[in-house]
Amino acid sequence: MGPIEQPTEPKLLCVAPMMAWTDRHCRYLHRLFTADALLFTEMVTTGALLHGDQWHLLDFNPAEHPVALQLGGCEPDALAECARRVEQLGYDEINLNVGCPSDRVQKGTFGACLMLQPATVARCVSAMRKACSVPVTVKCRLGVDDADSDELLHQFIATVAAAGCQRFYVHARKAILGGLTPAQNRSIPPLQPDRVRQLKQIFPNLSIVLNGGITTAAEAMDHLHWADGVMIGRAAYHNPGLLSEIEHTLGGTPIGSIEHIFQRYRSYMVTQLDQGVRLHAMTRHLLNLCNGRPGARRFRQLLSNSQRLKQNDITLFDEALAQVYQRAA
Repeated sequence: MGPIEQPTEPKLLCVAPMMAWTDRHCRYLHRLFTADALLFTEMVTTGALLHGDQWHLLDFNPAEHPVALQLGGCEPDALAECARRVEQLGYDEINLNVGCPSDRVQKGTFGACLMLQPATVARCVSAMRKACSVPVTVKCRLGVDDADSDELLHQFIATVAAAGCQRFYVHARKAILGGLTPAQNRSIPPLQPDRVRQLKQIFPNLSIVLNGGITTAAEAMDHLHWADGVMIGRAAYHNPGLLSEIEHTLGGTPIGSIEHIFQRYRSYMVTQLDQGVRLHAMTRHLLNLCNGRPGARRFRQLLSNSQRLKQNDITLFDEALAQVYQRAA
């Protein structure tokens, strides 16, 4: 295979919001692999913030910039209040979740089911934009259940764009709200990136970012010849080096060696331990980083030892890393 041809226009690389995965420790780790990618929080609901007083969920390290907060909700006033306060915390972008298919989200009448209510989404976007000055964006799917025609999708995009949303992150498959789990909704039905490409052709002045199924740099670069950006989820979590590879191909800032990244993350963990953070909360994001290297299995075993993790002793990480370095020597 020859060299990957670069797109001619600046492109956006993003790490998708993933529940229980993209917490602040994960985002800090990802930032060590990519200087420029836009990082996303897990989805946080307006109810958790306004009624549960869970504002600590929004804590982040300044090193994470640029970082976007994803909100879940369907009430314009509540979303506006959250947007106002989120901007004060320093986030670079606020994203509205119109793509999650989970039962819990459906009961709250937000997430993917909002694709059936484009006027409601437009009101939410309008209210949020009036409450803050940072970009307000939407993450959606191609449709929901049987309501997945191109006509309905284009109507949704046009309606929400008219309210001021200029960027859409589009998961290239529809959501199936009955009979499938959220995990199944990540692989069923098949992806349809051509429909997202068609969106870009119909709405050339909007920023259209493709999400779903991208697992290699070559795939990402192929899509970036027409899309304004790519959003990568599980592939980036299991192999953060993919982010570095794509960013390097796009002409971004080179990163240091994996050894340098480990040492920087170790320093971060020491600081966080001093602040009362549990060791496991940070090491759980490291389990896949040595895959394919000699000693990787022992590395994972040590960092999965629940009894030793409870001691919050950073030397457990040192011991685990030594398994890889010793085997490589």
